[in-house]
Amino acid sequence: MDDPNFKRSVVLLCEHKAEGSLGFIINKGLNMTLGEALPDLNSFDSQLYFGGPVETDTLHFLHKLGDKLEGSVPVAPNLWWGGDFEMLTVLIQAGQVEPDEVRFYLGYAGWSPGQLTSEMQENSWYLHPGTPEYVFHEDEQLWRHILVDKGGKYRLIGNYPEDPLYN
Repeated sequence: MDDPNFKRSVVLLCEHKAEGSLGFIINKGLNMTLGEALPDLNSFDSQLYFGGPVETDTLHFLHKLGDKLEGSVPVAPNLWWGGDFEMLTVLIQAGQVEPDEVRFYLGYAGWSPGQLTSEMQENSWYLHPGTPEYVFHEDEQLWRHILVDKGGKYRLIGNYPEDPLYN
């Protein structure tokens, strides 16, 4: 996709309904920590990620905490979205949550009704199951890693240089 927000991005789709779709770009780290954004959590060593171009002044999170957080929405096996942020803050401050159990995102990726379906029909996206291993993967090359995991023609796409002049 040529849109700079989504070029070589991995998006975890968390909600797909008639009213629209919502997900988070999971492989675009920001040069900012959670503590810089929320000083009350400055002892929690967690990088912030660019979740998408919509409402970039909002904070969202994906986690492995499950039922520990009321209101969490399951999005994949052993992976949840959101939940009670005040409870999460208390758990973090009590040392009951590790940075490798939660990821924080500024903004999100959103699609209006039918938009994502249309983009899928245009082959703008490749589908692959989401897993906690991908969400909590530290490699900047996650996009390439997933395409190689898919195999076949996707492996070739994953190894294609961003600028063909470097081929």
